[in-house]
Amino acid sequence: MKVARQTTLRDHTELCGVGIHSGLPVTLTLHPADADTGLRFLRTRLDGWQEREIPADMSAVTATEFATVLGDASGPLVSTAEHVLAALSGLGVDNAVVEIDGPEAPIMDGSAAPFVAAIDAVGLQILDRPRRYIKVLKPVRVAKGDAYGEIRPNPRGFRVEAEIEFEHALIGRQALALDIKAETFRRDIARARTFGFLRDVASLWNAGYALGASLENTLVVSDNRILNPEGPRFPDEFVRHKVLDAVGDLALAGAPLLGTYRSVRGGHKLNHALLCALMADESAWTWLDEEMPRPIVGHAEIASRLTPAFGPDRS
Repeated sequence: MKVARQTTLRDHTELCGVGIHSGLPVTLTLHPADADTGLRFLRTRLDGWQEREIPADMSAVTATEFATVLGDASGPLVSTAEHVLAALSGLGVDNAVVEIDGPEAPIMDGSAAPFVAAIDAVGLQILDRPRRYIKVLKPVRVAKGDAYGEIRPNPRGFRVEAEIEFEHALIGRQALALDIKAETFRRDIARARTFGFLRDVASLWNAGYALGASLENTLVVSDNRILNPEGPRFPDEFVRHKVLDAVGDLALAGAPLLGTYRSVRGGHKLNHALLCALMADESAWTWLDEEMPRPIVGHAEIASRLTPAFGPDRS
């Protein structure tokens, strides 16, 4: 059996867009990085500060109400990090620096597909260092009301099982279970867009959110129809986007997970709470540097914790 090796990008790649909440223009550049660097964010053009670098790590999460926000002692630095993290993790990129010149990652078309396309355009480089995994050893569960998240052992890789339920005829109950590999992420998950309800627009704007949202980057649902002229990309695009968010949020573990994550009526806060609970229980996981039972193959060969919190989640 082949030992899974760490990967990085073959070259840098750049994307420009606007932040879905801030409405501000932003440029995001993905840079290659050395083995064992992990995923890191480099925030530039900070008023009164030099550029600041933070790890894509659960300990850097400062908010999860409407998006996953990363920061440090100086305050929030990068908002809406989940889609670019999902693309990097979903395609098996272990090491990269995400340079961003604004407070929020560009929303692009509301999915991870533009980030996937940018990564595919430059390709992946296999590094001469074995990949390190976080192996889940026993089930860990968090719950709040009728929402819960659970992760359980899965020695074959990372799997997401998501279920959502909305009191809306166009959504209702949707469920999806998928092994997260580069090919399945690219085909089945990456293109699923963030969604929102027309009835919430005014309150979001008044609260300073969704200032950059439009039909170009959000699947918008009114009382009786989807407003986007092209319609949904998948019949169950809503739950697929929840899987996308989970892949991005759980990338903050700091290494690929060997486990099955089940999310019921969850979102960013639930994803983060589950990750905190897992990492806080040292008997529930271990580092694994051994070869994978079944190597993952994709574009290239892919082979202090925070207290959980819950609240509004509208990704």
